[in-house]
This record gives sequence, C-alpha cells and structure tokens, in this order.
Amino acid sequence: MGSLIRPILMISFVLLIPLIPFLLFGDLLQQWITVQFSVRDSALLIIALLSSDIFLPIPSSVVCTFGGAKLGVFQGTLVAWLGMNLGAILGFWLARSLGQSFALKFSEGKDLNRARQLTQQCGPSVLILCRGVPVLAEASVLLMGMQKLSWQRFLLPVLLSNLGLAIAYSIFGEIAEQHQWLPLALAVSIGLPVILAAIVKWRFESRFQEEEQS
Repeated sequence: MGSLIRPILMISFVLLIPLIPFLLFGDLLQQWITVQFSVRDSALLIIALLSSDIFLPIPSSVVCTFGGAKLGVFQGTLVAWLGMNLGAILGFWLARSLGQSFALKFSEGKDLNRARQLTQQCGPSVLILCRGVPVLAEASVLLMGMQKLSWQRFLLPVLLSNLGLAIAYSIFGEIAEQHQWLPLALAVSIGLPVILAAIVKWRFESRFQEEEQS
C-alpha cells in the first residue's frame, strides 16, 4: 500500500494543476473577460498577442480560448490560426536569416537541444509534435530556421497543426462562454499545456539518465 502513495499523490497534483491559476487569479481573469471589446478590437488584440508569441511568453492556449469565447468558433479559429501562423513564420524567417545567435536570444540552449533530439528521431514532423507544448513549440520553430529547412517543408506541418489547435481551443472557449464558466476554462487552458510541458521534460530527463547509465 505504501508504494502506491507516491504515484497517487503525483497524479492528484497533476490533476489539480489546471485549478491553481483559477484559485490564484480567478478575480483577475473574471475582470479581464468582462471587458467589452468590439469584434474588430478583439480580433486585432488576439492576432497581435499570438504573432508576438515567439518573442514574449504569451500563453497562446489562453488567447485562443478567449477568442473562441468572444468571437465564436468560426471567427475565433480564423483569427487564432492567423495569429499563430504569423508568429511561427516570423520566428522561422528570422532564425533562418540570422542563425543561432538570434535563436538563443529567444530560446534557451537546453530547449533547443531538446528540440534537436526530437528532430533527430522525427525530422520536420517535430513541428507538429511540439506545436501544443509551451517553450518547445517556439524552440522547434527556431531550430528549423537555424537548420535552413525549406519553406515548403516548414509551412505545411505548421499550418495544419496550428489549425487543429485553433479549432480545439475555439470550440472550448465558445462552450465555456455558453455555460458561463469561462474563467475556469481559461485557467484550465493555462494548466494543461503546463502539464504537457512537464511530461515532455520528465521524459527527456528520464531518457538522458538511461543513456548515461547504459
């Protein structure tokens, strides 16, 4: 029985992570979503935030969920997809033009190394695998730019994976708005990517330790 306590505690903690932002920032989230934006202003704000994601720590999952709530599934998806694509394309182009020195300004070396290890196994499909993972999403884009990946091989996986994420978060946001639990939905959209990033990081560290021991 004692051997089960640690796994149960870890699972419980992971399940509670999406609730932590809601408990800490619930009032702030409520104030933010009650601000009245026009459709045009909401769209421009979402595009501006998502297109700067490569340079700033923007929680794109939250922004996309907010877009679905305020604009609906169709317009929310279109705006989120456009913003995410602009950010990825800009980061890829700059890393392709300026090289490693630029990439290291906006991504840590260890994150680029993780993306590089995944690339060695998966090739350019790492762009799809990392799209929804905070930090690695940006690192994979910068890495592909550093490695001079062709525009054709870059655009297709990024455009498709961004479309999938935009649709999913926009649907989530609209449903949350309809049922009046948008603040909790925004908190969940913060927590779930954090969980995913933690799992990926744990997996990398475990594999690294296994390789050292072998």
